[in-house]
Amino acid sequence: MVLTIAAAIFVFGLLVLVHELGHFITAKLTGMRVDEFAIGFGPKLISHQWGETVYSIRAIPLGGFNDIAGMDPSDNDAGERGYCAKPVLSRMVVILAGSIMNFILPVILFFGIFFFAGVSTPNPEPILGTVMEGKPAAEAGLQNGDRIISLDGVVVEKWTDFVNGVKDNAGDPVTVVVQRGDETITTVMTPVYDNQAKKAVVGVMSSVETHHPGVFEAAQLAVKKTVAIILMMLDALYKIILELSGAELAGPIGVAQMAGEVAQMGFVPLLNFAAFLSLNLGIVNLFPIPALDGGHFAGLVVEAVRGKPMSPKALEYTQKIGIFLLILLMVLATKNDIVRVFTGG
Repeated sequence: MVLTIAAAIFVFGLLVLVHELGHFITAKLTGMRVDEFAIGFGPKLISHQWGETVYSIRAIPLGGFNDIAGMDPSDNDAGERGYCAKPVLSRMVVILAGSIMNFILPVILFFGIFFFAGVSTPNPEPILGTVMEGKPAAEAGLQNGDRIISLDGVVVEKWTDFVNGVKDNAGDPVTVVVQRGDETITTVMTPVYDNQAKKAVVGVMSSVETHHPGVFEAAQLAVKKTVAIILMMLDALYKIILELSGAELAGPIGVAQMAGEVAQMGFVPLLNFAAFLSLNLGIVNLFPIPALDGGHFAGLVVEAVRGKPMSPKALEYTQKIGIFLLILLMVLATKNDIVRVFTGG
């Protein structure tokens, strides 16, 4: 539980910090007055004022905000330094900067992982790389580095033989023989069905072979991996919209649970998870839904085309629709979280 909370705070905090930093830096660069830069919501835990801006950490680490003067044109006390008084292009840059930073962060994280930890590819040998605590393999006494010899008497020669021998045996005890140093150990484990993987699993990862690239190769690989994940996410999003299915949505509870599970594998997997989630956040924030950055950007596009802002009445209606859609998404995601927690999915 402690690991899950710590991992969730780290991941949420990193993503929010980077996202809000994008808005903050571009607001300052375009001459806007920023009254507060906050990580989290609710009561202030720590705050300090440097210059005209208060920097604070708040009690609920599930978001953050920049209090930019003049976001509401009727309450602009910053004159020419107010958000509403700046050119449309400047406001567009500030709005998009948060998501852009969420796209940049994974490139930096992947570069660091590739350069310092190396590029790991799965070892085809049936050797356990990581055995996760509390999972069937760990409960059966298996350890990192064990070589799988057989499953239910069937010889295992490569990793895919092990995966195939487990995936269709949810709930059925499997006798496994492993080589550990000079010892041959026999034990029994019971695979469990994983709803996300859609197969039986025992909580292990294969061992890996590691290659350490140079600076330029690591940078190239980081960009390639980031682009590949973005394309994969867009494809998955298209399928969700096409099927009108929100079964894969996860809210804060689900994300925190996943962060805790990934943290058990180590710090590098947690950084990979943070990079993946950062791209997810960047894409979702660009949805043209009022109350999201994409919705604000769409409003600025309308203003640029019309030559004047949307009327207060039209703005009020679009914001209400946006808030309704966000609440609907949160309810669906929270429902999915609760189902996952109580069904173990």
